[in-house]
Amino acid sequence: MKKRLTCTLLLALLIAATFAQKPYKVMFYNLENFFDTINDPEVRDDEFTPEGPKAWNSAKYYKKLGNMERVLFDIAAFDRNYPAVIGVSEVENRSVLEDIVATPRLAPANYRIVHYDSPEARGVDVAFMYRPDVFKLEGSYPVKTVVPTLPNFKTRDILTMWGTIENEPFYFMVAHWPSRLGGKEASEFKRIAVGEQMRRLADSVLRINPATKIVAMGDFNDDPTDPSIARGLGAKGKINELQPGDMYAPFTDMLKAGLGTLAYGDAWNIFDNIVVSENLATGSEGALKLQRAPKSKYYGNIFKQHYMVQKEGQYRGYPLRTYVGNNFQGGYSDHFPVYIYFAK
Repeated sequence: MKKRLTCTLLLALLIAATFAQKPYKVMFYNLENFFDTINDPEVRDDEFTPEGPKAWNSAKYYKKLGNMERVLFDIAAFDRNYPAVIGVSEVENRSVLEDIVATPRLAPANYRIVHYDSPEARGVDVAFMYRPDVFKLEGSYPVKTVVPTLPNFKTRDILTMWGTIENEPFYFMVAHWPSRLGGKEASEFKRIAVGEQMRRLADSVLRINPATKIVAMGDFNDDPTDPSIARGLGAKGKINELQPGDMYAPFTDMLKAGLGTLAYGDAWNIFDNIVVSENLATGSEGALKLQRAPKSKYYGNIFKQHYMVQKEGQYRGYPLRTYVGNNFQGGYSDHFPVYIYFAK
């Protein structure tokens, strides 16, 4: 055991020594129903228990945990740069997050966690993981999601946190917007309402301090060109059209090019979005500013590796999932993660 701990420590020190810090990377990943194996009587998690229809047990849990470690490390390793902030959705509780950040290849980043239990019926939440050496957290708050025409509607909170990076003020929001259950058009008003709510949050922050950089990310269950993002959140798809106070949706051009983070009916969507304020998108002299990835024409990035892709069958080419129905696939997620860069 002592030898194993020593080897793990040496690995962590080696990784930490060889990883860079800039440009800063912000990432979002829908973890696809990452539950623990314990039955919580307060939420409807019976499906993901050893006795449930998915027979979710410790072996499957640790397989999923190893998969998440692989993706999160590989997204850091390809450019030797751990994400400064990672937003996630569909995670059951803090203990799952603690297991993720404690994995050997992620431990060197020393991630801290921001998580609150939300009123979502199944108990899946959104959360933040952040590097305290980069992002200096000053506060956080779970904002209750409100759909005005449905006063009793309960879903995931809008998780907010604020602080500084290189002494510049930042305000992060992570959300998982209402699903398309019942059809896209019939459910659209819910997502528009949440988009409008997040825009009001952003505007209120900018009124207090116009220099604050806003980053809104999550599984929005809509594409960046849909009304919930384009009108509700008010995010523009062209950086050269931005005015002070505007929001920018950097994944718009990727969607138009046929790229996506999830697929349905042989069509690709980008439901996983990172939207930024104009002052981060266009920047100013000497300030942090959105950057394109090396050799890329896009400001948004999708992380898609061969091992994350279904190789055969009906869903060939789609993200390799943890489950299809109740059949365990041993995969990663039904979404690919997304990320952006910014630097001075």
